[in-house]
Amino acid sequence: MKTHDAVIFELGTEELPPKSLPRLRDAFEQSLVALLGKAGVSYEALETFAAPRRLAILLRGVSSHQPDQILEKRGPALSAAWQADGTPTQATLGFARGLNVDPQALDTLKTDKGEWLYYRQQVKGTATVVLLPELIRQALAALPIARRMRWGSGSAEFVRPVKWVLFMADEQVIDCEIMGIRSGRETRGHRFHHPDAIPLAHAGDYADILATQGRVISSFEQRQTQIMTQVRQLASELGGSVADNDDLLAEITALVEWPVALAGSFDARYLALPAEALITTMQENQKYFPVLAPEGGLLPCFITVSNLESTHPASIQRGNERVIRPRLADAEFFWNQDRKQPLDHKVQQLAHVTFQKDLGSVLDKTTRVVQLSSWIAHQMQVNVADAARAAYLAKADLLTEMVGEFTNLQGVMGRYYALADGEAENVAWAIEEQYYPRQSGGALPASDTGRVLALAEKLDTLCGIFSAGLIPTGDKDPYALRRAALGIIRILMDAGSALSPVQLVHTALDGFSHNFERDTTEKAVLDFLYDRLRGYCLEAGFQHDEFEAVMAVSPASLTDFLQRLEAVRSFRHGHEAESLAAANKRIQNLLKKSSESGYAASSDYAEDLFEVDAERALATAASAAAVAIAPMMESRDYQQALRRLGELRPVVDAFFADVMVMAEDQAVRNNRLALLSSLAGLFMNIADIASLQKAER
Repeated sequence: MKTHDAVIFELGTEELPPKSLPRLRDAFEQSLVALLGKAGVSYEALETFAAPRRLAILLRGVSSHQPDQILEKRGPALSAAWQADGTPTQATLGFARGLNVDPQALDTLKTDKGEWLYYRQQVKGTATVVLLPELIRQALAALPIARRMRWGSGSAEFVRPVKWVLFMADEQVIDCEIMGIRSGRETRGHRFHHPDAIPLAHAGDYADILATQGRVISSFEQRQTQIMTQVRQLASELGGSVADNDDLLAEITALVEWPVALAGSFDARYLALPAEALITTMQENQKYFPVLAPEGGLLPCFITVSNLESTHPASIQRGNERVIRPRLADAEFFWNQDRKQPLDHKVQQLAHVTFQKDLGSVLDKTTRVVQLSSWIAHQMQVNVADAARAAYLAKADLLTEMVGEFTNLQGVMGRYYALADGEAENVAWAIEEQYYPRQSGGALPASDTGRVLALAEKLDTLCGIFSAGLIPTGDKDPYALRRAALGIIRILMDAGSALSPVQLVHTALDGFSHNFERDTTEKAVLDFLYDRLRGYCLEAGFQHDEFEAVMAVSPASLTDFLQRLEAVRSFRHGHEAESLAAANKRIQNLLKKSSESGYAASSDYAEDLFEVDAERALATAASAAAVAIAPMMESRDYQQALRRLGELRPVVDAFFADVMVMAEDQAVRNNRLALLSSLAGLFMNIADIASLQKAER
C-alpha cells in the first residue's frame, strides 16, 4: 500500500494554559491514536509537539488509504424472505433498503442451522486525507477541557481562541475547516523573533523550519532539556546548584517557545528568612529557580527563563530583580510580624475559624486531636506530653501572616515559629510532619511525635468528615480523604505499629459529639481504609486473591496484615499450594453444606470414631503440625508456619482419596467434618488459602 512520508497537523492558538499544556498534548495524542486504529489507518512513527501557542502531531509513513474491507450481512430467514408469488416480503425489502441494493441482488447463506438471505460486498478503503479532518475534529472535541470559550462571531469552542490551522500530507494541503479556520500550509514563528507566517514546502520539515526560521522549539521535551541544561550551567557559574522540581520545570517549559536562562540577585539580608519562604516566593510567584549553596541553604541569587533572546539581557535581569525585591520584603515583614506573638497565643483564636459546620471550629478540632494524640502516644509508647503539646500548637500557624500569604507553608512555618518560641525540637518538627506524606509516595514523618500527630490529625479529619456524611464520590474529594487514609496506612506500616485500625477509628469517633450514626460511620470509615489498603497492596505487587485470603482473617494490625500477606505470596508458589487451596475450598463447601442441613460446626473430634487409616494419619499429622507452628505463630513467622502446614499435603490428598466424608452414619460423618474443621482452622489462623486461585508458573 502506498504511504505518505509525513502528515502534519498544527492548531495555532492564543497562549494555552501552562499547567494544562502537557495534559492536553497527551490527551490529543491518545485520542487520535485510538481513532486512527479504529479507522484502520496505519503509520510508522508519531511525534507530538506542544508550545504556548500550538498543539501539533506529525505522523510518518502513513498509509494512503484504509484497507479494503469485506462487508457481510445476514438478513431474514429464507422461509420468511419471499412471498408465495416470489415477491419480497417486508423483511426482505427492509434488509435490502438498509444496504441500498436491489432485493434480487441478495444471496443465500446455507448453514447447518438453516438458510438466510445474505449480502457480501468488498468495500474499498477511504483515502486517509479524506478521513483525517473528521478524526482530528473528534480528537480535539475529546480533550479534557473544563471550560471552553468562544471567540469572534463563530460557533467554534476551544480552551483558547484558534488563530491558524496547518494541515498537510507531504507537499499538499489537506483542505478542510477546523475550529472555524480554513487549513493551509503556513505556521507561525515566535511572537517577537518571527511573527510572520512561515510556509512549509513539505510536512516533514515542520520542526526544523520552526526552529531555524521561526525561533520556536516546538518539542516540549527538547525545550525542557534546553532549560535544565542552561539553568544548571548558570547555577554552576554562580557557585551553586538547583534542586529538581518537575512541576516548576513543566510550567516554565509551557510558558516559553525560545528559552533563554538569565541570572539575577537579591539582597543577602533576606537569607535570614526561612529558606522555604524564599523558595516559595521565587517559585510560586515569579517562576524562578532558587540557587542552592554548596554548604546548604540558598545563595542570594535566582535564575529566570526568558522567552526571547534579548539584545539587552541586563535590562531583563534588572527588571526581574526589581520585581522580586518587594516580594522578599513582604516575606521579611510577615516573618517579623508573626514572631511578635508566640504560637500558643494564637491557639484560642482558632475558635473563630470554621473547620466544618457540623464539626465546629479549628479549635474544636485541635481539642479532639490533643486527646487522640495523647491516646495514640500512650499506645505507641511515645512521650505523651510532647505529643499533646504538638497537637495543641499544630494549627496555630494558620493565623500567621506568612501562611496567609503562602498557604503551602502551613506546618513548615509552624515549625520555624515553634523553634523561635523555644519549643522542643521534636514538638516543632511534629507540627510540620503532621501533613506528611504531602503527596503520593511523599516522605513520611521521621520523628515519633510527628508520627503520632500525623495519625491523629488524619484520623480526626477522616472520621469527622465521614460522620458529617461527606463521603468522597467519584473524583470529588475536597478534604483529601483518600490521601489521608493512604497516609494512615503508610505511617502505621512504616512504624511497624501494632495499633489496630479498628481501635484507631473507634477511639477517633469518641471525640465527636454531634448527632451521627456511630456504627454506620465506623463501618464506612474502616471499609474506606481497607479499600485504600487493597490498592496499596496491589500496587506493591501482591495479587487480589492474596489480599482477600488475608483480609478474610481480619488481622489486628496492618503490620501483621503485611507479614501474613508476604507469607501467602511465598506459599502460593510452592508445589503444594494448589492442592491445599483446593482441599480447603472443598472443606469449606462441605462445612457450609452440612451446616445448612443442621450440622453444628465443631473442631472437636473423637479418635475412636475413626474407621479408615487415612483419618488417623490426618489427625496425627494435623496435631503434630499444630504443635510445631505454635511458636512460629507466637513470633509471627507466618512463612515458616505455612511451609510447615504445606507438609500436610500428602496426608490431606490421601484423606480425600480414601475417605467418604459424608458417611451414612451421622456420628462418623460429623466426626470427619470436625477433623476437617480443625485442619481448616490451622490454615485460618494465618489466612484463608481457599481464596487463592491457580498460580501462574
